Amino acid sequence: MKSIQSRLFLMLLIFIILPYFLTVFFIYGYTKKLVEQHELEVSHNQMEKASNELEQYFADLVGLPYVTYRNPDLFRIFEDGFQDSIYFNPIAVKNSIETFYLMRGEIRQIRFYIDKSKESFTVYNAMVSTRKSQPDLVKEDSIKKLYHSHSKYLIEPPHPIENYNDAAIVPESDNTIVLTIHHKVMDVLSNKFLGVITLDIDLNAYAHLCNSLVQNDEESVLLVDTENRVMYASNRDLIGKPVPSNLLKSINNSGVKKGKEIILSKTLSGPLRQWKLVKITPEQVLFHDVRQTAYTNILVGIGVGLLGLLMIGIISYMITRPIKLLSRKVQSIEAGNMDVPFHDNGQDEIGHLEKHIKEMMNRINLHIAREYKLEIENRNNQLRALKSQVNPHFLFNALQTIGAIALRSNSPKVYGLVTSLSKMMRYSIRANQWVLVREEVDYIKTYLSLQVERFGNELNYTIHLNETILERTIPSMTLQPLVENFFKHCYEEGFYDAQLSIYGEIQGEILYLVVENNRSSMTPEELQTLRNNIYTKPNEGSYSMEHIGLKNIHDRLVLNYGIKAGLEIDTNQGQGFIVRLMIPVESKFASNELEII
Repeated sequence: MKSIQSRLFLMLLIFIILPYFLTVFFIYGYTKKLVEQHELEVSHNQMEKASNELEQYFADLVGLPYVTYRNPDLFRIFEDGFQDSIYFNPIAVKNSIETFYLMRGEIRQIRFYIDKSKESFTVYNAMVSTRKSQPDLVKEDSIKKLYHSHSKYLIEPPHPIENYNDAAIVPESDNTIVLTIHHKVMDVLSNKFLGVITLDIDLNAYAHLCNSLVQNDEESVLLVDTENRVMYASNRDLIGKPVPSNLLKSINNSGVKKGKEIILSKTLSGPLRQWKLVKITPEQVLFHDVRQTAYTNILVGIGVGLLGLLMIGIISYMITRPIKLLSRKVQSIEAGNMDVPFHDNGQDEIGHLEKHIKEMMNRINLHIAREYKLEIENRNNQLRALKSQVNPHFLFNALQTIGAIALRSNSPKVYGLVTSLSKMMRYSIRANQWVLVREEVDYIKTYLSLQVERFGNELNYTIHLNETILERTIPSMTLQPLVENFFKHCYEEGFYDAQLSIYGEIQGEILYLVVENNRSSMTPEELQTLRNNIYTKPNEGSYSMEHIGLKNIHDRLVLNYGIKAGLEIDTNQGQGFIVRLMIPVESKFASNELEII
């Protein structure tokens, strides 16, 4: 047998150290999954918010040139040119142009191209340049593409700001990266092309909307147009260039973990229709805190394990030493030495302790079994006494003889009564057996038929028991003594109009069988005395033999079903007498294979 000390070490390894590390790995995997799900959900929400803000922002920028349609002075320039309009007011036009420029702080430069006069001018830093003839402007790729399209605007990828008219107002040192939006100006009624308004937008104006998705320096974000050109990126080297092919493939499989990166993309709508907002999160960033926690737990576990080994070594020595000493004392007792001293906190070797406890319990069980058998024998004796009181003169041979004489004398009614009495005798012989409630009820009905002939009056009784209850098993002669009491205390005392009721129901785990009458009753003092007699423990106290049947039924139910079973009596507020039997539905005692007690 292994020593207790070695068992403690083994138990520490199996039940503490090993489960601890398994738990750490499980928690790491589970937490990693939860963190990934949480971050993905947060990222989706952030991308949804950033997407809405970007769409709204560009919708405002794209719709900004529509202001010209509401400004007559500015719109006449596109319709009539500078010199041809009779309403031309240079000061009003200059003020309108400057006001248009100052409407948005992120506007770096505006170019107005007048198709009628084939000339353009720019606005930079709220200063208007001189006009310059540009007859070939509509042949430029971007303007040409816008001119032949059905769209009202066209967005170019970011690029360094360009001095469109070589105007002196634009310093050469300005290398700001801008996003260009070309807006086509049309005559609403004739749908005639009037010119182009070009807006150069500072990238910083919408970069912060994209950068709101980035939580740390290792994450990145991209804004990609329909031609897979980078309109913005955390990596400035990618701005204005095509998306790298390897990254483009990952974007098309958004939301899928690719190697050590998680890539999410959102397709935009509105003025940025079919553009994509992309967020790239490295795995080491996402799970950095989880890994740190797991490493910390592992280190703590190693420390706890080493400390635990040391503590178990000390504790096992302190525990096993008195156990071994106690074991030697037990062995000395087994050798016959009965004078071995024990301490007040006496302990025992586990195996020997279990053995002696078992022997002690066997002795206790033996005493209990003896008491139980004596009690059973006493109950059987009381039952035999009750049977002798109920059926002292029923003899089968006499009944058969009487029945035969009745038939020869043409007295079938007498023969029927004798047959009923014979059935009762045959049933009473089974007093030590389990029977169905249905059989007990049949016996009672036979008994009632005899009583009808005895008293010669119409007997008032009802029996209401459903099929479920009728198929239950109970000890025989359980209900019959209660019915006999009905005649003893009602009919024999002159209450011929008394009503006998037998019914039952199952509530929870208890079967209730009730026998009651509506005439014979007793005073509260008599009821309490009767209850005291019924609930007196067997072989204790003294009680009247007048109600021995009720006490016998109660004791039999308790002996067969346990303390949850028994008998209750009541007087229904002095208007009758009620006996309620309580039988557990599920009981290890309620079995047809056991002999009735």
